[in-house]
Amino acid sequence: MSYTLHRGDALTVLRSLPDASVDAVITDPPYNSGGRTSSERTARTARAKYTSGDAKHDLQNFPGENRDQRAYRAWLTDLLTEAYRASREHAVAMVFTDWRQEPTTTDALQMAGWTWSGTMPWIKPASRPRKGGPKQDSEFIVWGVKGSLDNTRDLYLPGHYIASQPRKGRVHITQKPVEVMQQLVQVCPPGGTVLDPFTGSGSTGVAALKEGRRFIGVELSDHYAGIAEQRLHAALDQDAFELAGPEL
Repeated sequence: MSYTLHRGDALTVLRSLPDASVDAVITDPPYNSGGRTSSERTARTARAKYTSGDAKHDLQNFPGENRDQRAYRAWLTDLLTEAYRASREHAVAMVFTDWRQEPTTTDALQMAGWTWSGTMPWIKPASRPRKGGPKQDSEFIVWGVKGSLDNTRDLYLPGHYIASQPRKGRVHITQKPVEVMQQLVQVCPPGGTVLDPFTGSGSTGVAALKEGRRFIGVELSDHYAGIAEQRLHAALDQDAFELAGPEL
């Protein structure tokens, strides 16, 4: 298996991909969550939003976290529209989100042409309790399909996932567990291509390579693109990779 990692803007790169060239889209875009006003959206960094004040790590911030909800929906719709065009018939799209942005994310998915097929919870046991009420221990995976699911495949996946965020060796603020991603990438046929327009530290790509799929990733942050490149290269059994970009 092989991968291509593009360094640059996701929408710019997606527009350059050929029609019907990928088999699954699995991604974790910046949530742009929790900011009701302009000052709330711009005054707090991604680290301030998504890590507790006493966090013992000092992970680098990432861009793209200052859109209001209407701008977020328009931007995400454009991205998922290009991903739809670049996907083959029966391709599945899976998009991570939180509870605030879940309605907006389902709107964007459908406006882009995908048939919304469900929302799967990702439950994080290690999340903190909240005094006076339920803890927020879940994120969500909104998923849809281009056309219809391929019912010729003997594939049965869970409808929810339970795993804590990585602690040992954590390299990204919103890093997803590889063991969860390895299950998700199975929606891509063996030997097919998984696309992640927001590669981050590369967990989707690592999972894809481990499960015998090809991978196309895009990452805007040079810092995280470097980390993703290292992790993807380490996941290969041989030096069969291509590094593309930068693209502005």
